[in-house]
Amino acid sequence: MLANPYVISLMTIVLLFTFLGQSWNLMLGIGGQLSIGHALFVGLGAYSVGVLYVKYGISPWVGLLTGMILAGSVGASIAWLSFRFEVRGIYFALLTIAAAEFARIMFSGWEFVGAMQGLFFAAPTGGIEISMLRGDARFYYFVALALAALGIIGTEFISRSYLGYVWRAMRDDESAARALGVRTFQHKILVISLSAATAAAGGGVLALVQGSIFPDSIMGMGLSVDVLIGPVVGGLGTTFGPLVGSLAAIPLNHLMSALGDSLRIPGLNNITYGVVLISVIWFLPDGIWPAIVRLCKAIQGPPTAWLWQSRKVEE
Repeated sequence: MLANPYVISLMTIVLLFTFLGQSWNLMLGIGGQLSIGHALFVGLGAYSVGVLYVKYGISPWVGLLTGMILAGSVGASIAWLSFRFEVRGIYFALLTIAAAEFARIMFSGWEFVGAMQGLFFAAPTGGIEISMLRGDARFYYFVALALAALGIIGTEFISRSYLGYVWRAMRDDESAARALGVRTFQHKILVISLSAATAAAGGGVLALVQGSIFPDSIMGMGLSVDVLIGPVVGGLGTTFGPLVGSLAAIPLNHLMSALGDSLRIPGLNNITYGVVLISVIWFLPDGIWPAIVRLCKAIQGPPTAWLWQSRKVEE
């Protein structure tokens, strides 16, 4: 009620990248599979929504479902080909970059999807159409809020489930997990396809919020970096890490970008990103959220310890 349109739009982007960060967090933080080309799946979701809506007038709900199925299938295919031929670790990460760049170049020359000219959504009429997922900035804020909440709840549920324990065991020691009977090949394909599908859902909503789709912006390396910034800064493998990291990084990026424009210092936001990443890795290697948890425990700890010691003295 009190926020201006800019703050609402900024928080919408923060919440969307919280959801996208959760998808990347699921793949690496829980499943142990490093992807540096996550923009591939985001772009597939965005183009699925864009092509079906702009070209044929089909509801974005159908586009979201189509994008999730498509991205999940592509992710499973990449995982199967990679792990079938024992491509893992940093080499798998390089494969994801290659796949994302291949898709970006292909979409850049594909006239059916707009090529370099991109796709543009019709401007909202002012009303809210839930069936077509169209509305004003406030409407998309609540859509992004629902997605972020769904991502947090889903990550917490998976972390506490059987799959979460299996995937963390596979992440920590794949050979030991395989020796205990875990079918690591199938589980790696499952976690990557699930991560890809959720990233596509976030990409479809991101396309609607932005109102346009361009290959370089929706499938470029810059977007892959933006997706992983939240979990890395906030806390990889934690439930609230992507939210905390996005809240810290994205507003700072916008602030430094505006400051750089006013001071005529191009790239100031990128320099700030680098400084933040180096600082977090150096001083908070496990992220901001675990540090907050430790601080809260430290604040609560001394009174409890003092009370316990007092009782021991009395005894």
